Amino acid sequence: MSEEKKHIFLAVPTETSLFTSTEKGRGAPTYPPRDRVPHGSFIRQRLEQAWEQVSQTRTARTAVAIPTRQGTYLEFESAPSCDLKTESLENLKKGIRLLNVRTETPVTSIDGVVSALVTKATVYLPAGTEGFFLERVRQYLEEESPRSDKPKNRELVESVEDIHLALAEALWTDDKTLFPGNDPVVCEIWLLGDQPEVEVSFRAVAQRLDISVQTGSLHFPERTVVLANTNGEQLGLLLASCDSLAEFRRAKETSGFLTGLRNEEQVAWAQNLLERLEVNPEAGVAVSILDTGANNGHMLLSPILEDADRHACDLDWGVHDHDGHGTLMCGLAGYGDLQLALEGSGTVHVGHILESVKILPPNGQENAPKLYGYLTSQAASRVEIKAPQRRHLFCLAVTSEDGRDQGRPTSWSATLDALASGLEIGQLAPGATVQDAEYAATESEKRLIIVSAGNVDPNGWRDFPNSNLRSSAQDPAQSWNALTVGAYTEKTFLADPDFEGYRPVAPSGGLSPFSSTSYAWDKKWPCKPDILMEGGNVVRDGRGFCSTCDDTSLLSTSHQPTLRQFDTIHATSAATAQAAWMAAQIQTLYPQAWPETVRGLMIHSAGWTEQMRQSFLGSESKTEYAQLLKVCGYGVPNLQRALYCASNSLTLIAQEALQPFDKKEDGSGYRTRDMHLHELPWPKEVLEGLGEAEVTLRITLSYFIEPGPGEVGWKDRYRYQSHALRFDLNTPLEDRRQFMIRLNQAARDEGEEAETTSGSGRWLIGKIGRSKGSIHSDIWRGPAAQLAACNLIGVYPVIGWWRERAWLGHWNKLARYSLIVSLHSPEQDVDIYTPVAVAVETAVTVSGW
Repeated sequence: MSEEKKHIFLAVPTETSLFTSTEKGRGAPTYPPRDRVPHGSFIRQRLEQAWEQVSQTRTARTAVAIPTRQGTYLEFESAPSCDLKTESLENLKKGIRLLNVRTETPVTSIDGVVSALVTKATVYLPAGTEGFFLERVRQYLEEESPRSDKPKNRELVESVEDIHLALAEALWTDDKTLFPGNDPVVCEIWLLGDQPEVEVSFRAVAQRLDISVQTGSLHFPERTVVLANTNGEQLGLLLASCDSLAEFRRAKETSGFLTGLRNEEQVAWAQNLLERLEVNPEAGVAVSILDTGANNGHMLLSPILEDADRHACDLDWGVHDHDGHGTLMCGLAGYGDLQLALEGSGTVHVGHILESVKILPPNGQENAPKLYGYLTSQAASRVEIKAPQRRHLFCLAVTSEDGRDQGRPTSWSATLDALASGLEIGQLAPGATVQDAEYAATESEKRLIIVSAGNVDPNGWRDFPNSNLRSSAQDPAQSWNALTVGAYTEKTFLADPDFEGYRPVAPSGGLSPFSSTSYAWDKKWPCKPDILMEGGNVVRDGRGFCSTCDDTSLLSTSHQPTLRQFDTIHATSAATAQAAWMAAQIQTLYPQAWPETVRGLMIHSAGWTEQMRQSFLGSESKTEYAQLLKVCGYGVPNLQRALYCASNSLTLIAQEALQPFDKKEDGSGYRTRDMHLHELPWPKEVLEGLGEAEVTLRITLSYFIEPGPGEVGWKDRYRYQSHALRFDLNTPLEDRRQFMIRLNQAARDEGEEAETTSGSGRWLIGKIGRSKGSIHSDIWRGPAAQLAACNLIGVYPVIGWWRERAWLGHWNKLARYSLIVSLHSPEQDVDIYTPVAVAVETAVTVSGW
């Protein structure tokens, strides 16, 4: 795994020269020096011993009519700290298949010395190919390569330290500590091949061995996956009996496993996690859950949610959780994947804390819909007054279900936009809206608000995914500044016998049946959701009846710990809580990151699964990508990419502010004022050295708009937004002067959505598709040498109500933004990070026209 490196935050820009570096060449494979005859003879002897053992075992098993495989599984091992020539271990024509390659984790000896890494590979040889590797060794011992005077097959034979028959552990590619012992556990059996007969044959063998195999399977290219209830000995029996095995893994426990336990057993699981928990009581980052309250009597919540951090918009409601939803949200917002934390054995670090604000009244009471913007504002005030020193990340999974807004701003969504942008709307009276406070608005700290997209009506599940396309993301999910979260799912396995005969509705990696979208919205509104997180699945029986179940839901903390420790949660609520957890990881690692940056990194790291592409991307046209954005947003965030760079993957972040508008010198009106030109510290020589090799550039521009005061403005996106920003990249043929001329024209052109000769065709989404809302992200893939000359990024403003309603006094305000730029090379041995980190301290930003 590549070493984790932090993102580079560009300091206050000053003039610098272009970065140059020396390209790092590819490292040659490392093979140990060998004495030809002794080493070749040893490898030949090990092969002969293996084949003799195979013959004896096969004869003994056949004699007692035990199922016996026809082929053989061998394990090849490298010398410590050396490479294994794995590409030479496979021969497709002869059916010899490389099943898995793994690197053993270093083991520390008693004296503190860490042993060197060893590479191991498992290979399957069908009957009749026993002499394949023996012949390669013979040639090594007796023949010279026609292209050199070195032994034939030298790299292959000399890379091998030892060979032996593979045991069941050789096919175990999961955590070694999870290998089953005497007690059966549910394991994933990965079969070699995706043809139906492969699964049929395996099931027949398993039946003869009295191994229980669950119904259902997953099919991938050249792989079939089934679940079997086995212990370690039975895995060995399968290995001796079946010719179609590729690897074994421990199956992920479903939520139903833990929720089905008695409370005293659940307590034991929770207590185990509590003993491994490491929290930071002085944490400067808090996830604020705006929901039904929270019960922090749960042993897993009390360390991260203090009594003083539980609030309610109305004191008469109490701060307890009367429903359970808020406490379920807390479990995921605090731990992320709680089930993974419970099943692990290492220390669990929680670097943030939780806050709870009850915005929903107890059962039997109701909030008038017009109050929710007010309540949300009050909720933010509660936690900020109590702990002004913290960075609060707000998590809201409460939405209005009528769906009538279809992307148009409401008082609630506009309140979120105002809160995010720092536009304080004051102490509004119940029933007041944003426009009531437009002249008294003041500016404060920006905020990150994470909101759920809302859910599809259960009656529509059987018409998946058409029901998702018809179901509008729910108020206030249309907020421009909020990070709106929809749901996808990887939960497709069922273990509950009560659901025998049911099948998952959504495929693994697909949009969740719960997730609403902006597919039917007018094209002038932002695309929502912004990202997708795991939200669980729905199951369907043979008659079409659909239902939720624990196995396809997420595990979290129960609000009644005296009765049970765990319960399940699903849909976009679960997805939103996990997104809040992820945001907290980013904010904790980068305390200097603005809310705009945290939101930007989550979207910047996101990508669409192959299943999403298959389901909703008809072609590679920009029109199709625009439609994909309205259904799946930018896809599923990757936490590793959001947090870290690698040697071959660089992320630069610039947090800047510009003044979009100004008064004309003659006083006759107002004009567009500032643009920024970022001259990036590009590793030009490295890119040129890569030549035609493909690299990936991604640019994300994140900022918060202020909502347009007055109902009229909400009918036109140019007037709803205070301002807008756009980015562009110079083409390989443009120098600085030519690029500046083009940006000046684009920034002054109110019809900036029109395609120009700016090279928009080179982008995946394109200028029109990416220019909705207040965050814009796009991807360029192409030859490295071509990108070497493209290191100028311009950020320029577009018209908004700050300029058009100058009498409100906002025309000279500054607009903050976060510009995130990533460069990635698939070549693992290319270092594009270090030269930039060492040689360049600042990027260049040139302001003015």
